Amino acid sequence: MLDYETEAAHYDRTRGGVPRAGAAAEAVLRLVPSGARTLLDLACGTGLVTERLTRPGLRVYGADAAHAMLRVAYGRAPGRVVRADARRLPLPDASLDAVSAVWLLHLVPFAAEIVAEAARVLRPGGVLIATVDKDAAHDVGSDIDTILRPYRSAGAASDRADLITRYAAAHGLAPAPGTHFTGHGQGGTPRDTVRKLRAGYFASWFPADAAAAETLATALAALPDQDRPRADPRYRLARFVRQD
Repeated sequence: MLDYETEAAHYDRTRGGVPRAGAAAEAVLRLVPSGARTLLDLACGTGLVTERLTRPGLRVYGADAAHAMLRVAYGRAPGRVVRADARRLPLPDASLDAVSAVWLLHLVPFAAEIVAEAARVLRPGGVLIATVDKDAAHDVGSDIDTILRPYRSAGAASDRADLITRYAAAHGLAPAPGTHFTGHGQGGTPRDTVRKLRAGYFASWFPADAAAAETLATALAALPDQDRPRADPRYRLARFVRQD
């Protein structure tokens, strides 16, 4: 996993900025029940999505484990962010109407614990909204993906939709219709893909194999249009409803 204490300074600039955050927030709000009054944005990071989760009558909070991220988030959502482990939230049972986890579950080996904790703090009828199958969404059928695809494996992904659905069911969360949104600014270029490969950005699906990494880097460097972004990914948001 990346060091998000050091990533905070340039996180937004390298992650699609406002267009991507706005698309994510709009998609989350489509899935939040009209009568919801409280929403917790897990792993809120710099708060770029959190501050855009706005709707009359809905009070939105953010939680993150990284101090540096929260310092930025506090400027965007003052008084509404807290440092917390998503597996041990400082909240009583059945205290929220909605929990969102955007770009979180693919990063951790303990997604089941996060889902269980979300179920604990949700009221009956409350919803958990989470991105699933994130790495798979980055295969947009480009020439870059043709090179990377033999090395990609969804089997090890911690946010596989079938896994998250199983974890949710174990804690009284039933699947409901979800949605998709565009990851603006996330279309890869060959040159940047090489940089990310060497920096360990693809640890969730690429093994730490230096020789294989250099083989891929050589193939990627031979592609045309080294700095032309390929198509943006389409992320999937799943929704689960807390049963009585």
